Amino acid sequence: MEIGIALPQYGTHARADRIAGFARDAEEAGFDSFWVGDRVLTPVAPSDLYPGHTPENPYPHQYKTFLDPLTVLTVAAGATSRARLGMSTLNGPWYPPALLARSLTSLDQVSGGRLDVGLGIGWLRDEYTAVGADFRKRGALLDELLDVLHGIWTQEEFGHRGPHWTIPLAHVGLRPVQPAGPPVYLGGFSPAALRRVGRRATGWVGAVLPPGAAEGLWDVARRAAEEAGRDPEALCRRIRCNPGPGATADAIAALLEGVRATGADGCFVDLQQSVDSPDEALELGAKVLGLLRG
Repeated sequence: MEIGIALPQYGTHARADRIAGFARDAEEAGFDSFWVGDRVLTPVAPSDLYPGHTPENPYPHQYKTFLDPLTVLTVAAGATSRARLGMSTLNGPWYPPALLARSLTSLDQVSGGRLDVGLGIGWLRDEYTAVGADFRKRGALLDELLDVLHGIWTQEEFGHRGPHWTIPLAHVGLRPVQPAGPPVYLGGFSPAALRRVGRRATGWVGAVLPPGAAEGLWDVARRAAEEAGRDPEALCRRIRCNPGPGATADAIAALLEGVRATGADGCFVDLQQSVDSPDEALELGAKVLGLLRG
């Protein structure tokens, strides 16, 4: 199983001056991939609660400070040469597809073809309001975005006319390094989201869930792949692990061992809610890596 780590991006870890050094040191330590998330704002009176939170504590307090995910990945790409670059997840419906395709293709080039695109639809209606996107149509927006990305990455001339976006027929000169574009992983935890994974994606960017829950969702994706004429064995799983404050290296390693036992292809650990600084995250992450590979 490949093992990754979240880049310093939010909360007290949102240190632009530490991204490059953190990425270099993490790659040298042996991590296989680097990951970012996507938040655009943290409302004072939010429309929705973060899963598992309460009105008194509606979301992790660290979310009040968040660096741009594509900028963070670009800095990490320039500082490294081997580790893959992933997103768990970029909220696809927020972005005009033509602009997102340009950014992702550029990042794939900058990284030498190391980009894995992770897309989701988010959970906070206030963020959709802030970016001018329709929360009620988020699934349809994501489907149309996927259509556009695929077309731009595979055609020499591309145009699109859909329910939400129109792109005049145009020459596509900017090409990704990876043939047919970077692998696209999709997030989400509903049956509808996993069916979309099975029909349309390289695989799933999930998270550590209660015993049995992840396997049931994965079965939904596999059945959808089969029904769409795709090979369910080709689907991949990249699983996020979010340890809480004070989590020890032994406890985190045990969590990741549990993920490995499910047959997941990769797992990454986000330590930005566990410790206070990027240096502490790197030290703790290296200990976890040593336990898993030692």
